[in-house]
Amino acid sequence: MQPTALNDIEIAEEMADAARAAILPFFRQTNLETANKLTDGFDPVTVADRAAEKAMREVLALRRPEDGILGEEFGELIGSSGRTWVLDPIDGTRGFISGTPTWGVLIALSDQDGPFMGVIDQPYIGERFVGSPSGAHFSGPLGTRSIKTRDTNTLDQATLFTTFPEVGTLEDRKGFQSVSEQVQLTRYGMDCYAYALLAAGQADLVIEAGLNSYDIQAPIAVIQAAGGIVTDWQGGPAHDGGRALAAANADIHAAALEILRHF
Repeated sequence: MQPTALNDIEIAEEMADAARAAILPFFRQTNLETANKLTDGFDPVTVADRAAEKAMREVLALRRPEDGILGEEFGELIGSSGRTWVLDPIDGTRGFISGTPTWGVLIALSDQDGPFMGVIDQPYIGERFVGSPSGAHFSGPLGTRSIKTRDTNTLDQATLFTTFPEVGTLEDRKGFQSVSEQVQLTRYGMDCYAYALLAAGQADLVIEAGLNSYDIQAPIAVIQAAGGIVTDWQGGPAHDGGRALAAANADIHAAALEILRHF
């Protein structure tokens, strides 16, 4: 029996549902086994990360076997369609093992030009942010609605998010701090939830560095669909990772970019 034909967003939501079911039994478990990917530093991975990516790959094997996959835990599978699903099963594993609900499941669909559809899903809160060429929307405990970025146009009125106060290298840190000194409010420890809140009109800027492609592709698609802009610190594409500047609109992007491009 052939599986029911679904569009790309429906498949992405089916994947997000599968990841939720795989992850939630492990969240806030005090005996959760954690491994460290690094010999110098700390980059944790858990059984929940691997279970979630496996569940999403199973959906794709059934629904889109011709598409490629790039996942954090199980690497790259080359497809024949020219399209690639980019998966981060738990973005923010440090937050996950600490019990904070800022982590999320990231799903992007990309072609040769970069990501054009994305999902940021927070399973514990039950919030999901979806962006595609048809627009951006949010679903959660309070219902479903369309979302758009806000129109703050000066840094002194802006809210800035990032995950780590250290950001990346010393030079990265100097660039971030130079923008942080100009904004009204800076908040830390946000993981991928920062990008979701920017898309939903709750913040103006996210500045990060040292990213992988699976960290940023879904946020790019969601934010762009909501009216925002995501580039690197020189104004170029950010979908391959590295440094990222996400902004609610062209004015606030230009103001932050003018500072960051010197680092």
